[in-house]
Formats: sequence, C-alpha cells, structure tokens
Amino acid sequence: MTALNAMIFAAGRGTRLHPLTLHTPKALVTIGEYPMLAFALAKAERLGASRCVVNIHHHAQQVRDYLEQRPSGKMEILISDESEALLDTGGGLLKAAPLFETGADLLLLNADVLTNAPLEQLLMFHRESQSLATLLVQERKASRYLLFDNNMQLCGWQNPASGEEIRLDRTQTALHSYGFNGIQLIQHRFLDLIKGKEDKFSITPLYLQLAEMHPIKGWLPGQPFEWFDIGSIDKLNKASKLFLSCDPEKRRTFF
Repeated sequence: MTALNAMIFAAGRGTRLHPLTLHTPKALVTIGEYPMLAFALAKAERLGASRCVVNIHHHAQQVRDYLEQRPSGKMEILISDESEALLDTGGGLLKAAPLFETGADLLLLNADVLTNAPLEQLLMFHRESQSLATLLVQERKASRYLLFDNNMQLCGWQNPASGEEIRLDRTQTALHSYGFNGIQLIQHRFLDLIKGKEDKFSITPLYLQLAEMHPIKGWLPGQPFEWFDIGSIDKLNKASKLFLSCDPEKRRTFF
C-alpha cells in the first residue's frame, strides 16, 4: 500500500477575517471550541497520513506553539516556514517537497475549509483511478468553476462574472462546471513535474497545464455533504452556527 502524507496550507494572513486575525493566525481562529487547524489535522490523521507538513507565515510562532503542544499521535508533524514570503499553494507545495516521504501520495488541505465530505472515498477513488491529481468538487454556486468532461477529466476553467474561460479543447461543448473545494490528492511524482517553477504560484493553473497530458480528475461525492470556505466573518459565523447546532455524532463527521 502506498504511504499517505498530507500538507495543510495554514500560512494565509486572513485579512477578510479582521479583526479576529489581527493578533491570531487564521488557522487558529475557532469554530466552536476548536481551531480550524484542528479539523484539518484530524482529517489527515484519520485517513492514515504518516506525516503532515503545515506551512506557516502569519503569526507563525503561534502556529508553532499550537503544534508543539498538540498531543502526539501516530502522525509526524513537520513545519514548512514561509515567514519571509507567502508562496501561494503551488509555491508552498514546492518548498515543502523535500519534507515528504519518497513515493507517498499527498493529501492537500486548506486550513480554512470546514467539511464533512467522505474523504476516505476520495482517497479510494484517487488510488483506483491512478490519477495524477484528484480534486474534490461540488455542484454549487462559485465565483470560479472548473470544467470537466463526462469522464470527469479536467478540461477548463471559467469565471462566470467576467465571462473569461479557458478550454483545453475548444471542440468540446458538453462540459460540466463544478466548484473546487480546496481538497485534493496528488501522486508523489507530481512534485517532479513542478521542479524549476517560480517561487510563488497557484496550483490551479498548473492543473490546467498538466491536464493536457495527464489524468487530472474531479471527484463528486455521491451523497450530500457540508462545505464551508471560511474566508470572511459571515462565512465563519455560518459555519460555526451549523457546527454548534449538530448533535455530537454529526460533529464527529467534520474531523
């Protein structure tokens, strides 16, 4: 069985969460009594990740302190320090590359996402399909969409507000648009394909480039699930309200 490692993107400044993030890193803003980072760490551990890399930047020492005092389990936690400069998702992954175990599949999580999507099924699909990358997607309203063909192969990107669109094959018309949920699995060899890239770059345009030559798949769960991208005070309040309204059994599904 291929080993599993994880990376949690926890370096963001969280400017849209001011004033909460003026003195607290976004990853440690709480939902109920739990820092957002706790949910992502629990997911990685539950899926069997043997190692997890957390990148840090904003109020970096607070995240270090939190990780050091967290009860140690079976999962080793390492830090990728971006204190000097934020590197975005692609650049952050590239900087962290030497910290992963050789050959391990990589689960990439955003610390500011709260969801109870069935990630065990995502991992199973990723390994059975042998895709270079598998992206958790959802049929929902979004400011940006990823476009997929009938086999859920990534084929494009769309901004519905501006009308801007990228299609890898202009002859394809029956494409499906989904919101990307900030959770993805990649094969370890993905890291070799991004060597030599600039220090700071987003991973999404890279998926579009690689999709011309490699299987980059979207995965849509067959069951309803909750998902929040906690990028504003309003979204934080909605996520907290839902989480706190759940009975203990349902709350556990978010970890």
